[in-house]
Amino acid sequence: MILLTPGPVQTAPQTRAAMAQDIAPWDNDFRAVYARIRERVLALAGGVPGEHACLPLQGAGHFIVEAAIRSLVPAGGAIIVPMNGAYAERVLLLARGAGRVAHAWPVPDTRGVTAEDVEAAFAAHPEATHFATVYSETGAGIVNRPEIIGPVLRALGKRLILDAVSAFGALPFSMEDHPECDAVVFTSNKCIEGLPGIAFCVARVDALEQGRAGSWSLDLWEILNIALKSGWGSFRFTPPVQALAAFDVALDLFDAEGGQPARLARYRENMRILYEGALKLGLRPYVDQAEQGPIIVTLHQPPGFDLQGFVDALKARGVLISNFYTTKTPSIRIGCIGAITNAEMTQAVAIMGEVLASTTPAG
Repeated sequence: MILLTPGPVQTAPQTRAAMAQDIAPWDNDFRAVYARIRERVLALAGGVPGEHACLPLQGAGHFIVEAAIRSLVPAGGAIIVPMNGAYAERVLLLARGAGRVAHAWPVPDTRGVTAEDVEAAFAAHPEATHFATVYSETGAGIVNRPEIIGPVLRALGKRLILDAVSAFGALPFSMEDHPECDAVVFTSNKCIEGLPGIAFCVARVDALEQGRAGSWSLDLWEILNIALKSGWGSFRFTPPVQALAAFDVALDLFDAEGGQPARLARYRENMRILYEGALKLGLRPYVDQAEQGPIIVTLHQPPGFDLQGFVDALKARGVLISNFYTTKTPSIRIGCIGAITNAEMTQAVAIMGEVLASTTPAG
């Protein structure tokens, strides 16, 4: 099966094999694995030891996004969320549910945030301290670029919370190069090509305060202090140890491939093959090629299209895509990430063509 979703993604056999073991979470031998993972992730995020910390949390991306908002923005504090995708809507809900004042700033879901967007948003809401944005918005496939957003925030004296759940490891980012960033968050099961179960925040240590989170389970300050007391070799609560073991292997494979530049190059080529192949099949991309990110390609559904029927027909031929969409108009979501070669993507596009040629859309 060729798995073409924006996550969880297709993984390498070595990564999956690492899950097939019993591990005692608090065993001293495994504490070294925790510590090593934290060090590797901190380096990958461009973090400076002592100035930044890698803070793992059990759960999905939504857990770590909420933890970052709770732990970095005071209760009753205000943030701005640029609304150009389905996952921005989730950030807004998480912030408001945490008792923060979250201002929705309208941006079309067909393009990334501009410097003018950021300036206008803070002109309208000067009391806001943070800009919480999704780096790779897999609602439609666009990218909100930190290199555009960051300089404006620095000039305004504002802070950034970057949801890089579907971007980290592929799209470039360095905490050292972005002093305006309080936190970047991501998960194990996207561009690092691990298994689900663990999320990470790389945060500025001086931005965390005791008791701010209003949640015992989602308090990054508490996670930091447990880590410091244990020499970085312990979690709060029982961790998903098998997912961590697999993630350690996934990091080895990431390094062996050539790290972030090589992974981005493979994903970009997957995206090009898919985007241009879809055009040749008569499918219309949701996003112009200039705005198209390398993580997911979204296509308009043709009139009378049967999405579930299309998904089932692809699955029967060895290709699996999402059976739902997150855009305001009906669309098809196809991921470009995971342990997928360019040859496999070419094969998948050919299979899409076979299905489109052999089925009559419902209508």
